[in-house]
Amino acid sequence: MDVAKMRAAVSSRQAANALRALAMDAVEAAKSGHPGMPMGMADIAEVLWLNFMKFDPAHPDWFDRDRFVLSNGHGSMLLYALLHLSGFDLPIEQLRRFRQLHSRTPGHPEYGLTPGVDTTTGPLGQGLGNAVGMALAEQLLAAEFNRPDFPLVDHWTYVFAGDGCLMEGISQEAISLAGTLRLDKLVVFYDDNGISIDGAVHNWFADDTAARFEACGWRVIRDVDGHDAEALMRAIVSARARSGKPVLVICKTVIGYGSPDKAGQASVHGAPLGSEGVARAKEALGWKHPPFMIPQEIYAHWDKREEGEELHYDWESMLYRYERAHPQLAAEFKRRIRGELPESWPQLAEQALAQRRAQTKPEATRKSSEHVLNACAPALPELFGGSADLSESNNTYWHEAPRVLPGKLAGRYLSYGVREFGMAAAMNGIAAHGGLIPYGGTFAVFSDYARNAIRMSALMRLRVIYVLSHDSIGLGEDGPTHQPVEHAASLRLIPHLQVWRPCDGVETAMAWRCALERREGPSVLMLSRQALQSCRRDAQQEADIARGGYVLSESKLPLEVVLMATGSEIAVALTAQSLLAEDGIGARVVSMPCTNRFDAQEPSWRASVLPPGLPRVAVEAAHPDFWRKYVGLEGAAVGIEDFGESAPAAQLMDYFGITAARVAEVARSRVRTGAAPSAAEPTLIVRSIN
Repeated sequence: MDVAKMRAAVSSRQAANALRALAMDAVEAAKSGHPGMPMGMADIAEVLWLNFMKFDPAHPDWFDRDRFVLSNGHGSMLLYALLHLSGFDLPIEQLRRFRQLHSRTPGHPEYGLTPGVDTTTGPLGQGLGNAVGMALAEQLLAAEFNRPDFPLVDHWTYVFAGDGCLMEGISQEAISLAGTLRLDKLVVFYDDNGISIDGAVHNWFADDTAARFEACGWRVIRDVDGHDAEALMRAIVSARARSGKPVLVICKTVIGYGSPDKAGQASVHGAPLGSEGVARAKEALGWKHPPFMIPQEIYAHWDKREEGEELHYDWESMLYRYERAHPQLAAEFKRRIRGELPESWPQLAEQALAQRRAQTKPEATRKSSEHVLNACAPALPELFGGSADLSESNNTYWHEAPRVLPGKLAGRYLSYGVREFGMAAAMNGIAAHGGLIPYGGTFAVFSDYARNAIRMSALMRLRVIYVLSHDSIGLGEDGPTHQPVEHAASLRLIPHLQVWRPCDGVETAMAWRCALERREGPSVLMLSRQALQSCRRDAQQEADIARGGYVLSESKLPLEVVLMATGSEIAVALTAQSLLAEDGIGARVVSMPCTNRFDAQEPSWRASVLPPGLPRVAVEAAHPDFWRKYVGLEGAAVGIEDFGESAPAAQLMDYFGITAARVAEVARSRVRTGAAPSAAEPTLIVRSIN
């Protein structure tokens, strides 16, 4: 039997049942997992993947492939079964090892681990936010690079989402932004099965979902039978008829479809069916094959390798013709999708550093950041910026940056509105899509709203840049609701995230340089509202900024104590150094703009900056506990352990004891007696480390 006849012999339902069988088998083998969603959405997946999705299994990173986002990522076995059957490099042995150590089939899909997985999902709703960023990136790049007869960037973004995704608050931010921007190549399939972990959702989720999406500017295709292949075909054809609006397809499904015991029940959401339950479900579905056994005719039905190769070849042929018609654009396009910075980048970076080096007047680092953007962004077309309605406060907008507007999906800057979480998730989608480097701003204290998406940036190791201004109590009168205390420390604890808190314009320029050059993870720039004095440093010290921690100022006296600081508190440490010198005490001032990078340096470098055996005193207008690992038993950390107050910045620094006099006092106590500093009064918080 030839391949065509083999495919013809397999019905759509049989092909979908292969997905169900693999999901049941893998969950049963692992004794954990979520079979309900894969069984319920298998028919939708079969129709979409076999009839509409554009991809090449042999080249899962082909740039013009359609993007697929499993926002309800707990149903990961649906995606793994799809990838395996359609020909990706995900052999059946990996499905047998579902949820096992070092397998490529983890409990939730992970970007960069499994070929064909376009983003990491699991925290519900964030996949939907990622998809908004992907769809936006596609439209931005299409506007930039497509030319008549050359639709170089022309793909769709498809999302599977469930009730949990739509209950999470981020979903509102995401759908509101997508509807406003009219992202009409974004299609979301809503698994409307009426069930979540606690049971029937109507008891806690009674929204009129269709009306909600329509109110946000979406086109809604209602009441599609999620188990009827012909109805699904019609719905998807309709969804792809571009109307200037993103599309929600509401699919009525049965969770655990096919199980005579658990279909339609909450118990099938997140637990194996059991061996007998699997056997009964397979019997009900007419599936007569042993675990993990797929008949050849069904493999032939699913195999997308030849079709994908042809689609990819056609695109590569178009790119070849495009290179001859538009050689400069083609070179730029290929550079962008490789993720490489332009050849002029070193000169641009040096120009930005030189400008900040020449700055002599006090300047807020948020303003320094704006100057760096104006120096670099016009010549970095991949840099795509934005802010959560704080552009003028974050200083994230660079002069004459073309803005993205509804119906005008071309530009370099987007006002995300007051949507910190949605902005961060969309930036993850933009970065995962490729071709753009996203940065976005908000106040540091509001990073809490976006925190899980920042964590996902780090988990996926995406090149995303977070510009967090108003970095301490130094922002002043807005008070404790706006003054970050624990944020710098808590962000530094996220693996693979580099957190920069620069002390002046030169450190700010270097922070931007390192963030832009870093391809293996995200960066945070924590920037001051108040003006900071520029520091003196030589060329070697300037280069050493990139190490994350370096000697900024050395006493001429014999060295007895090391003062460590970041950001605005560098000025405090430098003044304390002078006060100590008056007492004959030699102090070194170490600037630690990025502790994550410093920790990654070789031990010899760290020891040269922080000599063993010398007492250390750290000062930062933030919670002091973070500094325990640096100051040790013989040192101390000056900071604040309570929330801030509403007052001018200078008064607050005095009130909370973030002063040179207090740092010098603590340092003297460490040097002269080795005893702990005197107990601090309630308004003058000092954390002794012993």
